[in-house]
Amino acid sequence: MTTHTYPAPEPVVLDAEVFTELPTALRRTGVSSYWADKNRGGEAVDSFVEGPSFDRAGNLYFVDIPFGRVFRATPEGVVSQIAEYEGQPNGLKIHRDGRIFLADYQNGIMLLDPESGAVTPALADCDTEGFKGCNDLHFGRDGTLFFTDQGQTGLHDPTGRVYRWNEGTGRLDCLIDTAPSPNGLVLDLAERVLFLAVTRANAVWRLILSPSGRVNKAGLFIQFSGGRAGPDGLALTAQGGVVVCQTGMGLVWVHNALGQPIAVVRSPRGLGTTNCAFGGPDGRSLFITESDSGSILKVDFPPELGISGAPMFSQAD
Repeated sequence: MTTHTYPAPEPVVLDAEVFTELPTALRRTGVSSYWADKNRGGEAVDSFVEGPSFDRAGNLYFVDIPFGRVFRATPEGVVSQIAEYEGQPNGLKIHRDGRIFLADYQNGIMLLDPESGAVTPALADCDTEGFKGCNDLHFGRDGTLFFTDQGQTGLHDPTGRVYRWNEGTGRLDCLIDTAPSPNGLVLDLAERVLFLAVTRANAVWRLILSPSGRVNKAGLFIQFSGGRAGPDGLALTAQGGVVVCQTGMGLVWVHNALGQPIAVVRSPRGLGTTNCAFGGPDGRSLFITESDSGSILKVDFPPELGISGAPMFSQAD
């Protein structure tokens, strides 16, 4: 009997560079915020950037949680503010029809008009019950929205939720309600598995979607250790692998479809590598929000690694 072994590859270490950063004029230096009062012990922060997502023209949108702002960076890296409102936007994704959706910790799922800067509710509650605190979101190929409701859940309170929302029918399903801090999420290429970053468990879970649409199996896919936080934003490679932003370590891990690490990207700025999005020619560049410094990092994957991003709706026909 022949035994086949599949040794784990040694991950290639890559150093990111700074693509762009918030200019001084857009930083709220020395300005207090409710978010910083509660999450940074009252220490003022000038920004906390998150939620990167590309539109069809190659512009990168991202959010600023403490001050309720949305920014846009051109392909050349020029940053401008396009919205400011009363809220805490944590995640941003662009629908295949071009609409921009926000996961807002205070307000639920919001809709942004990039031309006027208006932000309006899209889904404010679940049958009149408020959300714990929405964190991140992801669209399926048919436009169905998956999003996490994290709040302050953790190992002490493993009641974080993952929802699926069909905007057309109005149906809202709670897929799980037992996650200790659900954060970033992404479907696999076949859309039969939902990968979920569970920050305060320092892990990535694998949620299997049954033909009926339920989660009938959930398991541990990747377990991390150490750091000051854990897995945050996720992205999918065109090869079926999962990219994990390990915030609190200043690292972004690229895994193959089996969950084996094949590359690790190091931040040149801080430890707050919170989220990422593929972009650039052929989707071979990864853009990363480094929240501690208000920067957008970038790494170009060498062709020989065979790493590129799965197509995003913002780039689809």
